[in-house]
Amino acid sequence: MSMEMLKAHPRKSEVDVEKLHDMVKTIWSCAGTCNICADACLAEDDVKSLAACIRMDLDCAMVCDTMGAMLSRITEANWDVINAQLQACVKMCQACGAECRKHAKMEHCRICADTCDDCADKCQKYMKAQKAAAAA
Repeated sequence: MSMEMLKAHPRKSEVDVEKLHDMVKTIWSCAGTCNICADACLAEDDVKSLAACIRMDLDCAMVCDTMGAMLSRITEANWDVINAQLQACVKMCQACGAECRKHAKMEHCRICADTCDDCADKCQKYMKAQKAAAAA
């Protein structure tokens, strides 16, 4: 998603589009990292021992893809639903990060764990900022 596209949207968002843009980029980056990590796990010698990690990677990628798509559609956004999905995204990223951290001796899992932890942290900060802006 480009900033240019957000700014070209005829409906002006009730949220800061620069912060929204950064959030969507972070979430979609996490989704891509999780997909790559799952694929890298499949290339490891002991794939069976990585089944839970692969599952978490794929689930996290799906949750993040969905979250990014929801955030990128600003027309008639239902922020109660979006915030609930953001909370789910945080939980999924935390769970995936924790699972990948168990396999951090593999560089791809360490990178994925760090990316998931960063995404969860940024989602939490984004939710807090949105709540503060709504209260003001």
